[in-house]
Amino acid sequence: MANRDIITDSIDIAAPPSAVWAIVSDLKRMGEWSPQCRRMIVRGGEVKQGARTINVNRQGWKVWPTRSYVKVFEPERTLALKIAENGTVWTYELEPTADGTRLIESRTAPDGVSNLSNFLSKHVLGGTENFEAELERGIQDTLARIKHEAEKSTAGRAA
Repeated sequence: MANRDIITDSIDIAAPPSAVWAIVSDLKRMGEWSPQCRRMIVRGGEVKQGARTINVNRQGWKVWPTRSYVKVFEPERTLALKIAENGTVWTYELEPTADGTRLIESRTAPDGVSNLSNFLSKHVLGGTENFEAELERGIQDTLARIKHEAEKSTAGRAA
């Protein structure tokens, strides 16, 4: 099966964009939100345009590293990371709403997915269709976890 061009979902969060951005842009905490990307190490420490990361990913007992760089960094609007090994782009977009923020997470493959990544998905990670379905569930889980944290943090400040 061919790779999907986009895997995406969104969630409405009862917190202002500034609170959601503080969570999304703190890449060192990605392992708290993502079921697959268990850790991100920001080289140089500061998250900004062009920053590079080393990521530790996990699926069951399988663990593998990837590298990424911050392709787009627009505070309180967009954070996008391009993965070196497979050419995909992971994007978080924030849209203000009447009650807070809509957070959209997507994985796109603007130039397709690398042959090596497709080989590994097919032969090691359960097949492309299953792996991408797992990514879709992971996006839903990530969004729900970020929502919970943002709303908990905002409620704590309002009290």
